[in-house]
Amino acid sequence: MGLPSSARTKRSARVRRAAHTHMCKHVQEPRETSANMVLRGRASWYGKYFQGMETGNGERYDRFEYTCAHKTLPFNTRLRVTSVLTGHSVVVRVNDRGPFRKQRIIDLSEKASRELNLQELGATTIVAEVVAPETPLGPTAAPDNLLALCLGDPHPHAPFTTYTVDPAAAPAPVVAPTTTAAPAAGLLAAAPAAMAAPQAATFEVQVGAFESPTDAQMVLAKIQALDPNVHVELASDLLDGRQRSRVLVGTFGERPQAEAVRRWLLVWGIGGQVREVALR
Repeated sequence: MGLPSSARTKRSARVRRAAHTHMCKHVQEPRETSANMVLRGRASWYGKYFQGMETGNGERYDRFEYTCAHKTLPFNTRLRVTSVLTGHSVVVRVNDRGPFRKQRIIDLSEKASRELNLQELGATTIVAEVVAPETPLGPTAAPDNLLALCLGDPHPHAPFTTYTVDPAAAPAPVVAPTTTAAPAAGLLAAAPAAMAAPQAATFEVQVGAFESPTDAQMVLAKIQALDPNVHVELASDLLDGRQRSRVLVGTFGERPQAEAVRRWLLVWGIGGQVREVALR
C-alpha cells in the first residue's frame, strides 16, 4: 500500500521550512552556478522511505535514479561527485532541496550513493564539480586534477564550502621522479622545469610512523585514492629498537610546496609533518 498523500508532502514541507535556517555559518551556499565551481563537504543519502515523495522541483523522488538534493543550486544542475576516500565518481542531477543535517553539503539518491559506497559509510567527504548539462548521468571517471581541486579550497576548516578553481592556474606541487622512467601524467608532473632543478635539500611530508605495516599500507592507499598522481611510498626504519613503517608523500624542491600538500592532507583527516631531506 502506498504512502498517504499527507506523508508524500512531508519532505517538501520540511525542505521549505529548513531552507531558511540551516546555512553554514562559515560559507554561504551558492544560488547559481559558475565556471569551475567546486563544492567540498560531507555527502549523505536518502532511500526507500522517501520513495514517491514530492521533491523540491515537483518531481516524485525515485531512489533508482541518479539525482541529489542541494540547498540552493538551480534545479537540473549536473554535478560530478567524487569520494575522496575511494576515488569513485558519479554524475547526478539536482532535483531536490537538502540536506539539513549539520555539516552536510549534498544528499545523494540511493542509486548514486551506491557508487560511492555510502551504503556502508553513511556519509563521506566529497568534492563535486559543476559539469555540462549534457553530461551523462551515472558512474564516471574521477577528475584528473583532484589534488588541485582540494588545494584550491580557501576555507579548509569550514564544515563545507563552495569555491572556484582555474585548472590552468591551480597550485601544482613538484614531484621529482625517483627512477629514470617518465614522470606520471597530470598536475603533479606539470611543474616548470626550473622548479625541478637540483636543490641543496628537498622536502617531503611524513605521515606517521607505524608499528604495523598493515596500518601504514592503509594510510598509503587512502592517500593514493585522494589523487592517484601523488608520489607516496613506505620506508622502514628501526626506532628505539623497534621496526617502524613511515608513509612519505612527495619530493618537493621548496618547503611551501610541501606545506601545501600537508594542509591538503589535513583537510581529509590525515596529519603529517614536513621534513627536510638532504640529497643523497
